[in-house]
Parts: sequence; structure tokens; C-alpha cells
Amino acid sequence: MNLPLIAGPLVSLIAGILILLVPRLLNYIVAIYLIVFGLLGIFGAGAGAWR
Repeated sequence: MNLPLIAGPLVSLIAGILILLVPRLLNYIVAIYLIVFGLLGIFGAGAGAWR
């Protein structure tokens, strides 16, 4: 079982449901998404390309 392949769609589904229930959360969810994936791009998956 590959957790990263399951985690992305699961997080998207939960975020979508939360946005439908509480529309004010949209700003926070988008901000957290951008920060997390930006950091992963810089330090996570992108780090191997510099070696």
C-alpha cells in the first residue's frame, strides 16, 4: 500500500467537504495547501534533483 498516492486524493476529498460545509475555511485550506506543497517541492521531492 502506497500511502502518498492515497493521501493526496483523501486530503482533497476532506478539504472539498469542509469547504462545502464551512465556506470560510476556503482561504485557510488553500493557504495551507500552497505552503505544504511549496515546502515539499523545495525540500522534499525536489531535493534529490540537486545531488
